Amino acid sequence: MDVKVLRLGHRRSRDARITTHVCLTARAFGASEVILSGEEDRNLMESVEDVVERWGGPFRVSYRRNWQGVIDEWKRSGGEVVHLTMYGLPARDVIPSMRETGRDKLVVVGGARVPGKVYRLADYNVGVTNQPHSEVSSLAVFLHMLFDGAEFDLKFSDALVEVVPQAHGKRIRTGDGDEDAEID
Repeated sequence: MDVKVLRLGHRRSRDARITTHVCLTARAFGASEVILSGEEDRNLMESVEDVVERWGGPFRVSYRRNWQGVIDEWKRSGGEVVHLTMYGLPARDVIPSMRETGRDKLVVVGGARVPGKVYRLADYNVGVTNQPHSEVSSLAVFLHMLFDGAEFDLKFSDALVEVVPQAHGKRIRTGDGDEDAEID
């Protein structure tokens, strides 16, 4: 099952940090792409592409001005649209049936104001909780539940940098054959 994320309503002047975190979370938790809508932000996209180049993974970030066109195309191709919203059905109740379909998922995360049409176009309106919180946290929890924790085992074979887990300190392994490096 392929999972992509549609980030609605990105605003360069206000949302660069949160949208970057949406992209990093999507990549780390197993999504293959984030599609930005709203304002085009080449700097943000290049920053995320730089992370992918160094840390690896089959991940990309792209831009589409027309978010509804993305959703319409996704549905025409047979995929399901999942809108993360605190007004949706509890994630724990709907994720098992989503997994069973095996269909590709387009996960929609909002920006400043989500148009009502998104709620109607979505196959699922899903609430990680029914309390106000960040779209980054919603995305992380949702992907973790959807993939049943498989993101803990993700390995990116093309990574130039890799964390070496340890109880204390920081250690990385670089793809250029150098020994592990300690980071202060």
